[in-house]
Amino acid sequence: MEKVTAIIPAGNEAHQIADAVRSLLWADEVLVVVDAASTDGTAAAARAVPDPKVRVVVHEYRSPAAQKNWAIPRSNHPWVFLLDADERPTPELVAEVRALLAEGPRADAYWIRRRNIYFGRTMRWGGLARDRVVRLIRNTCRYREVQVHEEISLAGLRVGEVKGAYLLHDTVRDWEQYQRKNDLYARWGAEQLHREGARAGLGSILLRPLHRFLKQYLFRLGFLDGVPGALVAGVAAYGVFLKYARLWSLCHGWPPEKRPSP
Repeated sequence: MEKVTAIIPAGNEAHQIADAVRSLLWADEVLVVVDAASTDGTAAAARAVPDPKVRVVVHEYRSPAAQKNWAIPRSNHPWVFLLDADERPTPELVAEVRALLAEGPRADAYWIRRRNIYFGRTMRWGGLARDRVVRLIRNTCRYREVQVHEEISLAGLRVGEVKGAYLLHDTVRDWEQYQRKNDLYARWGAEQLHREGARAGLGSILLRPLHRFLKQYLFRLGFLDGVPGALVAGVAAYGVFLKYARLWSLCHGWPPEKRPSP
């Protein structure tokens, strides 16, 4: 069987990091990379899992892609399985990944489908049921260096899919955490667009959020998920509004740089 290192990038995840680590003890090695700025004891909570295959390191965080690209070459095995702290592999997914490693993978990277859970409900509509991520890779793969929504660079790779099983993604802990995450992703998205030379005007600020809400809630049938579907579509639209409002402010130099007093 091909050997695999499971990697968890984490920051201020002490409340759930031990469960995430335990969900990966089927791997040959578990590497937890903790943001050096974490203040809640995430590293200690991960080290408390009593298994010799668990290795915890602390590293300065710049972006999701940079943190993962730092961690991947430090794996001790030819395959890597990446997991966020708020995700869990189902037993069916573990069985499929192990079977794939036993027979010898023919691809370099594998898509894995993901079930998203918001407010205790698994989302079936709004486009979220079609969510998938690349999480099983050879340790020669790397992420594209972007600030937000990082993805493995797939150019020139053989890409497969792990079928019939899912990652569970329970992303909302409480309203405060949900809003902080939405605001952080909006800021990262605006900064990325600004570096790429994009600009924002009144149309982007007003129409893009409306389009996002209508697409997710109406056109992709998010309303069939009930109140959680409305909440998720509304928060997503608000995140788009924040992103383009921040982009407009960056393009116009606001807030202005502070000048020394005369």
